[in-house]
Amino acid sequence: MGIYILNWFFLLILLPIAFIWLRRAWCIGVKHDYSQVALKKGLPPPDAERYAPYEMLINLAGGLSLLGVLVAVLGFQALSREDWTAIAGCTLWLKLFASFALSRQAHGLGPRTKLQQYSHAEK
Repeated sequence: MGIYILNWFFLLILLPIAFIWLRRAWCIGVKHDYSQVALKKGLPPPDAERYAPYEMLINLAGGLSLLGVLVAVLGFQALSREDWTAIAGCTLWLKLFASFALSRQAHGLGPRTKLQQYSHAEK
């Protein structure tokens, strides 16, 4: 009985996650709000507009995938427990890894030099 409750909890927690990811994609793509693009330590890169399409696609793909899982399980009961947990789990991890990789690419991989710190602080 406890296993079924945890499955329902995991399924229902996917709804706010999908909503947040789809909202971020909407803000980036439609509203052109680049404050959530490729964040590293809470700050976007100096050229956030350059990385905005990639971040929007990552969030859109993750949100639509989770929304599809929710519709397939709750609406049509088309997926077994093993299938939807695998799809949802892989989507969560892939989105997190892709966003992390994009943020590191946007901010640079190496440590900052003093010149980069001063130029970033002036902006």
